[in-house]
Amino acid sequence: MVFNSFEFVFFFVLVYALYRVLGRRLQNRMLLAASYVFYGAWDWRFLGLLWLTTAVDYACGILIERAENPSRRKLVLTLSLAANLCVLGFFKYFNFFTDNLLTLAEAAGFPLDAPTLQIILPVGISFYTFQSMSYTIDVYRRDIRAEKNLADFALFVAYFPQLVAGPIERASNLLPQIKQERRVSPRQIDEGAWLIYWGFFKKVFVADNLASIVNAVFAKTGVFPGAEALAGVYAFAFQIYGDFAGYSDIARGVSKLLGIELMVNFKYPYFVSAPGDFWRNWHISLSTWFRDYVYVPLGGSRGSRWLTARNVVATMLLAGLWHGAAWHFIVWGLYWAVLLFAYRMWPGRPDSRGGLLSVALMFHWTCLGWLIFRASDMAQAGEFLGNILFHFSWSSDASYYFAKTLFITAPLAGLMLAKKTKDDAWLVFRWPAAPRWALFLVLFYLIAMLGEFGGKEFIYFQF
Repeated sequence: MVFNSFEFVFFFVLVYALYRVLGRRLQNRMLLAASYVFYGAWDWRFLGLLWLTTAVDYACGILIERAENPSRRKLVLTLSLAANLCVLGFFKYFNFFTDNLLTLAEAAGFPLDAPTLQIILPVGISFYTFQSMSYTIDVYRRDIRAEKNLADFALFVAYFPQLVAGPIERASNLLPQIKQERRVSPRQIDEGAWLIYWGFFKKVFVADNLASIVNAVFAKTGVFPGAEALAGVYAFAFQIYGDFAGYSDIARGVSKLLGIELMVNFKYPYFVSAPGDFWRNWHISLSTWFRDYVYVPLGGSRGSRWLTARNVVATMLLAGLWHGAAWHFIVWGLYWAVLLFAYRMWPGRPDSRGGLLSVALMFHWTCLGWLIFRASDMAQAGEFLGNILFHFSWSSDASYYFAKTLFITAPLAGLMLAKKTKDDAWLVFRWPAAPRWALFLVLFYLIAMLGEFGGKEFIYFQF
């Protein structure tokens, strides 16, 4: 069940109607049941994994809190993390590591015969696994108390607006809102409706229209006009933003209508001048997760320059692997590690002056990363980069791709720039009525008349 489908609209209208007439306790029970229906709509068999994660971390949280012996507390935490990572590792990485082991053994002259399983990746497993792990780590650190109410904890893990593609919430933010009495304010209704509307624009008009360009370009192989390759990379940069940020906006909007505030997951990632600023604006819930649970525990930037480099590389390699079981995702993580460290250590680095040139340079560094990310493998990434650098020529297809990308992204980029300039995420609400309603009507026209409908899945469902 995807947000951009009539199935979800019917589902949410029914859930919301029930929600508004129930008390908090019954609201939570209904939301938990609705969350399981929402997740089970993809494949009901994977509900067992969701229940397993919930049961293990619920029990481990209580055991960690009750344990006085530090060794026992660490042992329980290790069991919790091992259980989560084993489930995630089997479903997401088993075939990847098996295939690479077989290739390595054959290259060394010791051919092996091992099974390759036809494993289906459960949707959203990376998101809810990381969310649940952060809970047990926070209990271990004594940052939060263990949750004793199993139903409330189960809702924290399975809360349907952000279950399959984030934001990856912390228990310190989401659990108190689940447990308290909720009153949906008029402001939350206004903001929620706008976020849903804006999110649908990003997904249905921007991302899904750009998908046709991206798919056409990345289906090409060999030598072809470099302008087409560059257009495809630009289109993908805005496709993945529109797709993922659109999902996050809809998730936040739906949750606001329920009186629950989710964290901001995206800001203005293409209007920054340094790699660190990019990750403070892109997939913020994941970047802060790796910062708090990987980078800082490794030592962060507190040691020498080379220890800091080690910590950055380890963190970004894991972030790359989180995105998928393929070498190009690992290389993408390494690429970002090099970029982050280079900007940090380079005296007079490009972002030190600020301004349009620094932003443009950072955008193109980001696009190079997106080329590695979107390519089917490193060989295709190399082909595309070679065509852009050494076979750059124009074509009628390139002209069409650039013109269509500019038309689709101009309204998105314009409003993002206005918000960034004013540093005001709710800028639209402060406009006079005439321009505000003009914007609503323009967006409605673009969605209704030029949007791509059909319930296309969001890109990050595969992660």
